[in-house]
Amino acid sequence: MTAPGRTTSRAAALRHLLDRPELSFLMEAHNGLSAKLVERAGFEGIWASGLSIAAALGVRDSNEASWTQVLEVAEFMSDATRIPILLDGDTGYGNFNSVRRLVRKLEQRGVAGVCVEDKLFPKMNSFVRGGAQPLADAEEFAGKIGAAKSAQHDPDFVVVARTEALIAGQGLAEALRRAELYRCAGADAILVHSARSDADEVRAFKAEWGDRLPVVIVPTKYYRTPTEVFAEDGFSTVVWANHLMRSALRAMQITASTIFAEQHLRNVEDAVAPLAEVFEIQGEDELAEAEQRWLPQRNTPRR
Repeated sequence: MTAPGRTTSRAAALRHLLDRPELSFLMEAHNGLSAKLVERAGFEGIWASGLSIAAALGVRDSNEASWTQVLEVAEFMSDATRIPILLDGDTGYGNFNSVRRLVRKLEQRGVAGVCVEDKLFPKMNSFVRGGAQPLADAEEFAGKIGAAKSAQHDPDFVVVARTEALIAGQGLAEALRRAELYRCAGADAILVHSARSDADEVRAFKAEWGDRLPVVIVPTKYYRTPTEVFAEDGFSTVVWANHLMRSALRAMQITASTIFAEQHLRNVEDAVAPLAEVFEIQGEDELAEAEQRWLPQRNTPRR
């Protein structure tokens, strides 16, 4: 069971990150270990990436992992950390009723918020097949956002509405129309996504949108844009969406191929984390202290 008050405090922290005037940052994580590393690095919040969780499970980012499997990963991440987690909830894993249940289950596990995107279930990753991706009916999706908000018990739980209109090639006017519908339905923030290599689309959106709701962006493709630009434009939050998974992937590829080719560990041992560091991150010291406190101390019999 989630400790009383845990969801409230974390949800309030996430809401503060979205609402404060200075730019906030969410770092991707995809399991309990990576979530701990995000927190230790100093980040104030975690983006539980759908792409990265799927990749870590060895499946495609097309809802091949069930929502309960994603929920289990999110629970491990929540248990491992104290900072707020915003779950990349894809399309909400179904219709409005699916989203209502998702929100309730996330609250029970101490997850601070969910981001839901206006594509069809099952979804595909935003950077696959470009404009061929169909969008959900905007009015129906607005109902999904309203249902999500109605399901929450903690008033600080955050629901971010993500519009894929720019990804789908439907233009700025449609992105703005959809975002306004979602705002009226009760969304706490808007995530506007773009696949362009420059930030022109999202900056144009923010200029037209103003300050109606906080705007979240994901500069995976337009990473060359200086972060200062996002701050000057008044964006709320930047999501570094998949970089821990991708860096771990590259490191594992190198280690696996090296060991396979050389059939020994001499050239990799110095390049990987020592076991002592793994045990420390896992909390081995706390377990040893707890054993001293709670287990009966018996003398070891002599042989």
